[in-house]
Amino acid sequence: MASQLFLRNPTEAAAPPSGVDLYARFAFAGAVCCSVTHGALTPVDVVKTRMQLEPSVYKNGMIGSFKQVIKNEGAGALLTGFGPTASGYFIQGAFKFGGYEFWKKTIIEAVGVETATNNRTTVYLGASAIAEFFADIALCPLEATRIRLVSQPDFATGLVSGFTRILKEEGVVRGFYSGFAPILFKQVPYTMAKFVVYERASEVILSNISTPKENLSSGTMTSVNLGAGLIAGIAAAIISQPADTLLSKINKQKGAEGSIVSRLTTLAKELGARGLFLGLGARIVMVGALTSGQFAIYGDIKRVLGATNGVELAKAK
Repeated sequence: MASQLFLRNPTEAAAPPSGVDLYARFAFAGAVCCSVTHGALTPVDVVKTRMQLEPSVYKNGMIGSFKQVIKNEGAGALLTGFGPTASGYFIQGAFKFGGYEFWKKTIIEAVGVETATNNRTTVYLGASAIAEFFADIALCPLEATRIRLVSQPDFATGLVSGFTRILKEEGVVRGFYSGFAPILFKQVPYTMAKFVVYERASEVILSNISTPKENLSSGTMTSVNLGAGLIAGIAAAIISQPADTLLSKINKQKGAEGSIVSRLTTLAKELGARGLFLGLGARIVMVGALTSGQFAIYGDIKRVLGATNGVELAKAK
């Protein structure tokens, strides 16, 4: 009996993960890829935010603004907000990537595989929008803290002190969620573009490779993920840029009065079309790099964790 049990164990251990176990692995892979990439690009995000908030001061482009920040405040200023960035996007990444896989599967089961395959762009858009909505609920307080630290360097010494001060002085709604509407306006279209463009770009790339996907080396798949992710990142950056500018502006306004809609409308009129796209060059660099890195890291961690059996809708060649 003991030998029979021993012989069954290897087969049981080799079974692919499923259910909660599978989606927990997706969530962990998403948390790591978002935290690492956003954390690493904190200096670019600092400069981009300064260019949006103080265009009359930081008006010499991305490189010139980098030099200006270092000259005036020291190189350490480029890491302002690293704590809330890394921790916030760890949580958000878990909800975003894990949620996307979950909602994609849920939609496919609801409409059927054939219908979902023929309308896969709609499935990608719907799954990513739902996932991002819940991810933003988790992200918003830490994003508000990050922007306050970047826009007001003397506001607090770091994540804990900044988070605590906002909570104490302004409360949960006015302090942490005054930017919830603009973060939705930014992140939901961004994530929808990010996933749908990634899915379709990777589908096109793979369709031009003679070797079936399941037989490709890990290095080749990483390259595919990097390329498709870069294309997705550029598209997502352009689409979400106006809302990103509004988010930076509205979070700088300490406990401002008025409804979110009225404040957004006023800010948009004040900035104009040109103002809404301030810092776009820096953001394309940042988002393009982080999105390609995210999908590459996400794919690699999924392989390491054995979480490669998610639902796919790409049509067979």
